[in-house]
Amino acid sequence: MASVRYPSHDALTPQKPSKDIADTGSCTMPTPFCHLHMHTSYSLLDGTNQLDPLLAEIQALRQPAVAMTEHGNLFGAIQFYTKATALGVNPIIGCEAYMAPGSRLIKDKTLANNDDYHLILLAQNEIGYRNLLKLVSRSYLDGFYYKPRMDKDLLRQHHEGLIALSGCLTGEIPYLIGQADLRGATAAAREFQDIFGPDRFSLEIQANGLDQQRTVNRGLIDLHNALGIPIVGTNDCHYLRKADAYPHDLVLCLQTGTTVRDPHRFRWS
Repeated sequence: MASVRYPSHDALTPQKPSKDIADTGSCTMPTPFCHLHMHTSYSLLDGTNQLDPLLAEIQALRQPAVAMTEHGNLFGAIQFYTKATALGVNPIIGCEAYMAPGSRLIKDKTLANNDDYHLILLAQNEIGYRNLLKLVSRSYLDGFYYKPRMDKDLLRQHHEGLIALSGCLTGEIPYLIGQADLRGATAAAREFQDIFGPDRFSLEIQANGLDQQRTVNRGLIDLHNALGIPIVGTNDCHYLRKADAYPHDLVLCLQTGTTVRDPHRFRWS
């Protein structure tokens, strides 16, 4: 297999956020910028980005690279790599992994279908890509329970060549911060540092306008100051343009078995 042409180190270097992001939800983007948390239609019934218009927009914005981080799968990795490289965009192959709260081998009926944490994994090089293949395969073969799940034991076995981000509000660290469990969030952050090393684990902040996110951002910045863990800014992209919000809402209705007439349906604010 030919070597994957990964982006330069600069494209993946974590950047420190502006001081006002925790309070205002805004920041000055670093240059060059690239999206490290991106979903397409390969995040089944969740993402609505299509590869061709997405990559054309990335190219038009002169962004040097873009990641594909689908929920629990690598279904689109080859097509993504082929199309991105043809346009001169560096493809970062990744995954938004489902992490079991304990062992992936425990499939207790008391666990609900949302009893998992999210973690972003990005392949830094071909070794990382091969390890990502192993992790995702094992999540389906022996960790599947409602969703394909990994655990920290698997990460310890196959972490080489991978960069990890703490994830969205459903990541372990953001979730614990949101529950005001700062001791637990600190312990989890130290554990991920231990697994991936100080240069390959970063805290992920987002400016999505949610009050809960602002609270979590403040906690993540506190962890950064206390532990020296780098910070990256992401946007958890599921569609390309503002006009695509309604089609995305329809997809979520299909996923959850509801309709747009249901005022209590799951939807994005």
